Amino acid sequence: MLGQTMHRQVALLSAAQALFQTVSVLVMTIGALAGSILAPSPEWATAPIAAMFLGTAVGTVPASAWMSRVGRRTGFVAGALLGTVGGLLAAAGMIFSSLLLLCLGTFLVGTYQSFAQFYRFAASEVAEDAFRPRAISLVLAGGVVAALAGPTLARLGGELMVPTYTASFIMLAVVSLLAAILLLGLRIPASSKVGTDTSPSRGLLEIMRQPTYLVALFGAASGYGIMILAMTATPLAMVHHQHGLGETATVIQLHVLGMFLPSFFTGSLIARFGVLRVMFAGVLLLAGHVLLSLSGTGFYSFASALVLLGVGWNFLYVGGTNLLTRTYSTAEKAKAQAANDLTIFVVGLLASLSAGALHNAIGWQTMNIWLLPWLLATAGAVLWLERSASARVSAG
Repeated sequence: MLGQTMHRQVALLSAAQALFQTVSVLVMTIGALAGSILAPSPEWATAPIAAMFLGTAVGTVPASAWMSRVGRRTGFVAGALLGTVGGLLAAAGMIFSSLLLLCLGTFLVGTYQSFAQFYRFAASEVAEDAFRPRAISLVLAGGVVAALAGPTLARLGGELMVPTYTASFIMLAVVSLLAAILLLGLRIPASSKVGTDTSPSRGLLEIMRQPTYLVALFGAASGYGIMILAMTATPLAMVHHQHGLGETATVIQLHVLGMFLPSFFTGSLIARFGVLRVMFAGVLLLAGHVLLSLSGTGFYSFASALVLLGVGWNFLYVGGTNLLTRTYSTAEKAKAQAANDLTIFVVGLLASLSAGALHNAIGWQTMNIWLLPWLLATAGAVLWLERSASARVSAG
């Protein structure tokens, strides 16, 4: 019975992830294009996407703290309702030709994301130890649905109403409302560890100073920041190189499939090869994205590069999340998780905000070349931790 409940709750969280990621991918597909219609200059085209990540960065710590008092279900439902309001405000921004209103709407979508990012941690809380890596992966695998639905809704809604993209944002509001209804069925039992874990709660800085925590955070933040920078710039780059919305949406679909399809087996890879090796493979895949981005600006160059970008993100992000769960106790989880995700989404905010300016200033290919030093630093951090862990085992 316990196993059935565990699997049922993970399945529900995976479905909620699918709906949330549909919303997020929709914004990533058309946010910069909608922004370019309303922005006073090209550098501000990605402002709606940056506003979404600002909402996430601002909301992460309050969301974690509030859910520690009221529970996951209440917080998750409230977050989805914020997404509903955000979609309606973004649609109003298009109707009234207001970039500020559009950004306010995507800001609220970002606050939805600040709650939804804890779905994967909720899965780790309902799962038994042996099932935990797979539970995290399965929740993130809900994004496979989003890979198909997000760009499709963006494309279908693009010309359905005037002004352009108004209907897309209304669809976003409807999907968010469906997520809120679904999450009413969530039941997360009290952790059995709460009553038995009598160890004192450490301070946040003490938790974060752990080498394992730092590498988990740096790996996940690197994967997320690199992915957001390239993904945000992709629609602008494709339009610049004479690709239409249909081709752009297809590339984003392939990218998001690359992000989430591996989640069906990432947990198994971690169990077999170890989390650090999977994270290092993620770095190599992201380097492959950079190399493919240099192969040209045709459809297949964009598509192949963005697929590797997605798979590389998956290995680093799922691996980083799994590694992070080993660094804190039950009593410490709220602050440890919030600090991790706040950092990640601040990196995402900076990446999304700079994507438009970097693309406008140096172009798609040069922008990707600049990612290589970041990837080198990430690879170095992962290898350092692996060697440190091996040295400790040898010494023991």
